[in-house]
Amino acid sequence: MRTPVLVWVWLPLSTFGVAVLSALIPVISMEVYLVGVVLHAPELPWWLLGLVVAVGQIAGKLLYFYAGRGSLPLPRLLRRKAAVRGRWAEHLDRFREQCQRRPAWSVVLLLVSATASLPPFAATSVVAGVANIAPTTFVVTGLVGRFARFGALAAAPALYLDWMT
Repeated sequence: MRTPVLVWVWLPLSTFGVAVLSALIPVISMEVYLVGVVLHAPELPWWLLGLVVAVGQIAGKLLYFYAGRGSLPLPRLLRRKAAVRGRWAEHLDRFREQCQRRPAWSVVLLLVSATASLPPFAATSVVAGVANIAPTTFVVTGLVGRFARFGALAAAPALYLDWMT
């Protein structure tokens, strides 16, 4: 028999930890872990799990965001060489200009990426930092998109079982 402390405290806390780790280490599948939690403890509300995962994911992706901004010191191996300006620098400059001219476009791109992971949200997090998107815009759109993604995933097993019975 599971204790309420395990279900209501430790599972959400461990889910938050895995969400942060999966945001930083792409080979960790948050989706697989979340489905396991939902199947193990179906009494946990889908919205709680969606919220816990969304907050954990954004906490991890903020490291990518601030690294893209240049606010976070990176190991020497990952630092950009200041003297070299290639095609990517030109593309990023144009992207930054687009984001400044059309803030709604930036929000839509972040929202789609956070929800569908197309383009991958890890890459979008870095590019959002490089493009100087406001941190509040990044956090709010990321939370909404990640909540939509993982809330739907957490609700899916219950919806499927209700549909089958």
